[in-house]
Amino acid sequence: MLINLLTIAYLVVALLIVGFILIQQGKGADAGASFGAGAAGTVFGSAGSANFLSRTTALLAVIFFSLSLVIGNLNSHSKAPTSQFGDLSQVEQKQEVPAKKENSDIPQ
Repeated sequence: MLINLLTIAYLVVALLIVGFILIQQGKGADAGASFGAGAAGTVFGSAGSANFLSRTTALLAVIFFSLSLVIGNLNSHSKAPTSQFGDLSQVEQKQEVPAKKENSDIPQ
């Protein structure tokens, strides 16, 4: 049940990350940049102070990767499979190999 709740939270965080990334503007998305008035220093320069959207996206990314590690860790320590085909190493099938006949018609 815990894995199901974490998986739902994982999917919600993933959708939120996609939403926050899609509503952000790029560095060169200013009105003047489209007409050639944007200076190269402002487009490729330092980003300055991060706004609400970029900080929230970074926080959601940390939560996303943390949930990935927790879900992966919980799944790796799960119980052994309960189906009849889950663990074939316990099934011992002894097959007898027929003895080789010395007087066979097949040339060797």
